[in-house]
Amino acid sequence: MTMLSKFPHLRQDFLASVVVFLVAVPLCVGVAVASGVPAELGLITGIVGGLVTGFLPGSSLQVSGPAAGLTVIVFEAVTEFGVGTLGVIVLFAGLLQLAMGFLKIGRWFRAISVSVVEGMLCGIGLVIIAGQIYAAAGLEAPESGIGKIAGLPGAFADALGDTGALTSLAIGAGTIAVIVLWKRMPRAVRTVPGALAAVLLATVATLALDLPVATVRVEGLLGVVQPPGTEALGELAAPAIWGTIIAFALIASAESLFSAAAVDRLHDGPRTEYNKEMIAQGAGNTVCGLLGALPMTAVIVRSSANVAAGAKTKASRVLHGVWLLLFAAAIPWALALIPIPALAGILMHAGCKLIPFRQIAALWRDHKGEALILVITAVSIVAVNMFEGVLIGLALAIVKTAWEASHVKLEVIDKGAGPIQVYVSGNATFLQLPKMLDSLENLPQDRPVELDLSGLHHLDHACRTALESWAERHSAVGTEPVKFTSR
Repeated sequence: MTMLSKFPHLRQDFLASVVVFLVAVPLCVGVAVASGVPAELGLITGIVGGLVTGFLPGSSLQVSGPAAGLTVIVFEAVTEFGVGTLGVIVLFAGLLQLAMGFLKIGRWFRAISVSVVEGMLCGIGLVIIAGQIYAAAGLEAPESGIGKIAGLPGAFADALGDTGALTSLAIGAGTIAVIVLWKRMPRAVRTVPGALAAVLLATVATLALDLPVATVRVEGLLGVVQPPGTEALGELAAPAIWGTIIAFALIASAESLFSAAAVDRLHDGPRTEYNKEMIAQGAGNTVCGLLGALPMTAVIVRSSANVAAGAKTKASRVLHGVWLLLFAAAIPWALALIPIPALAGILMHAGCKLIPFRQIAALWRDHKGEALILVITAVSIVAVNMFEGVLIGLALAIVKTAWEASHVKLEVIDKGAGPIQVYVSGNATFLQLPKMLDSLENLPQDRPVELDLSGLHHLDHACRTALESWAERHSAVGTEPVKFTSR
């Protein structure tokens, strides 16, 4: 039995893992720096996301690592408690996630509105594109999503006057062009993923032409590994640290499971087992805590790149952890050959793929309420952050569902002779009771009424009691008793 017959998707997973590795490097380093910790801690979290979480069941194509959505809370925790205590916080957050997974809390995340998931993808895509434009130009990006977008005109103006920035932007734009045009290449050539080919070409061009662009720079990992010590464990006596631990666990779990729902919409493979995915994330964070590294979540950018690159099984995410360990720990000099604007180009292309242009147009034609939820979710993520933006979207989806659940239609047919026919359909709840009674009480008091309730999906006790009371009053003025028709 050959290797390919035993692992039929090995080639696709191998190539996808390289692409995900290339996408993961700037994310690991960037998130660590933004969190106020050494860049190597971000790489350690990425390695654990591949080698530990990647092996476990849950979501087969979702890739984990340090996430931008946690940078603010991590930075605040490091500022308040110190880098040495970060491992303790992450360790106990991971243990809490494990407990939630074993208690089967993760399954409740299956009840996520499609519009909210699409809105999350759209919002994340917009923030990624805006942020990576700065990276491609070698400029420092604002912290907030709205700041990134609002600052783009000024960033382009600064780049126009800087030859180095223009050169860097050209590398990023060329990377995107190669990825887009790669689909038109002969089939034999397309066996290499477009993103991988684009990075290789950008690297060769940068070296051959000696272009002045920034490249990835990483030092050794062993020096930054800091397992929790006795002093750090002593911080657990402070009530404030437990609030941070709970926040870490809840936000990391929410982002991971929201991401899982989004990734499931990007491929036709096995669906996520949410409770197992919660356990996998908890196991990864427990190991990260023991190493003193950053907390991890599932990262939609890496996951979407993994799917787009043709990954078929979890082998791709495990292998991406191997490449992170090999190149970042054993031969960090190899990373220095990769130009950052090329990696930014990959991320910008991935961000564009996350924006559901067709779905928005289709929703607006058929379900304007759902389209509005999608847009508001995306805007909220850009204006605030991913976690709170998704919560806003979920709240809107719940309000919309409650409104539809309480919507009732009352149709009056009066042919001038005979009884007045009233057809009631939808869901009759106390929320619509004033409207129903107003319509019924405006009917002529001296005419018989036939009230047809067969179109109702639901009639609550308050409505039934009110309708019966109205029927008694209407019949008391001398007309025939109101005739009810129901299921």
